[in-house]
Amino acid sequence: MRPDDRQARLDAAIVVAREAGDVALGHFRHLDRLTIQTKGVQDLVSEADRLTEVVIKDRLIALFPGDAFVGEETGAQGVDGTRGTWVVDPIDGTQPFLLGLPTWCVSIAYVAEGQTQVGVIYNPVTDDLYAAQLGGGATLNGTPMRVRETTTLSDGLTGMGCSSRTTPDDIGLIAHRLRAAGGMYHRHGSGALTLAYVAAGQLIGYVEMFINAWDCLAGLLLIEEAGGCTSPFLADNGVTGGGRIVAGAPGVFDQLTALLPD
Repeated sequence: MRPDDRQARLDAAIVVAREAGDVALGHFRHLDRLTIQTKGVQDLVSEADRLTEVVIKDRLIALFPGDAFVGEETGAQGVDGTRGTWVVDPIDGTQPFLLGLPTWCVSIAYVAEGQTQVGVIYNPVTDDLYAAQLGGGATLNGTPMRVRETTTLSDGLTGMGCSSRTTPDDIGLIAHRLRAAGGMYHRHGSGALTLAYVAAGQLIGYVEMFINAWDCLAGLLLIEEAGGCTSPFLADNGVTGGGRIVAGAPGVFDQLTALLPD
């Protein structure tokens, strides 16, 4: 992919993430007016999710009509493996969002030629914007960021995801192994935002038994461009799939991997 094409999509993703964030934030300030539905155990969706995704989809497809699109709420459009694809979660952390907690975000990734080329994560509540492009580094609010330099899990907090597809036994084993290694877990309900914290050096790593592509592709690129290591999620699961994930500082990556059950 040409650098100027990548830059154009990064610039667009930043603008669109902020616009979508404003839309979502408007709903966040009036939660009592939202219609909420249940998609499954511990899996909620509101009209705010759908309306925010429509804004993102409409803007990006208008700007880049040849691109495909995958969204958590509206599904896949035009995905055929031969062209670039936007992969979007309009509100990652819907439960925190609906509970009035500030730990949710807009996540936008662009994938082409088998690699995530652009990743943007925006938290409208704190007005923090994390951005990266392949080979161009990663930033937080325009300032370069790096993963934490550490060689031990006891030197900080490790993000731990917990979807409805993860068994209680697996969660218990991961937590046990982490505490036995001297570490402590961190969870607040948004996988994408937690990955951004890893990229910014605020957490030392993130592990989860199952996460969807729209929740993690932007965050994984942030970590890679901030000097971190990640498991091959895209190669294993593509732009529409889901699976396990390990990401973090290079000095503890093997230790993070060892936390997950076989």
